[in-house]
Amino acid sequence: VQLVESGGGLVQAGGSLRLSCTASGDLGITYTLAWFRQAPGKDRELVALISRSGSITNYADSVKGRFSISRGDAKNKNTIYLQMDTLKYEDTAAYYCNVIESITTPAPVASWGQGTQVTVSS
Repeated sequence: VQLVESGGGLVQAGGSLRLSCTASGDLGITYTLAWFRQAPGKDRELVALISRSGSITNYADSVKGRFSISRGDAKNKNTIYLQMDTLKYEDTAAYYCNVIESITTPAPVASWGQGTQVTVSS
């Protein structure tokens, strides 16, 4: 599986960014996809996940109401997006996507891509 993230950048607090991730290769039967992030000195954490159909989503408490995960249309079904609004300084991190085992077991199963850096200035 190859994962390519894009869309990061420098933004002021309160601003917005939209991240994209395209996955290719053998994604498995379920290919539930997710966004993770890792801030300097901290462990990588799950931010949001989305089911194959896009009908099920889940978010970390810290981003609920501010972030929205979605999947591409039928032609781009292996692309996911993360719309990030009302960004806070503490959202600063490198953001990564990955295929996960399932909705209930959000463990990443593929090698990590290069990620995309999001920096929020206060």
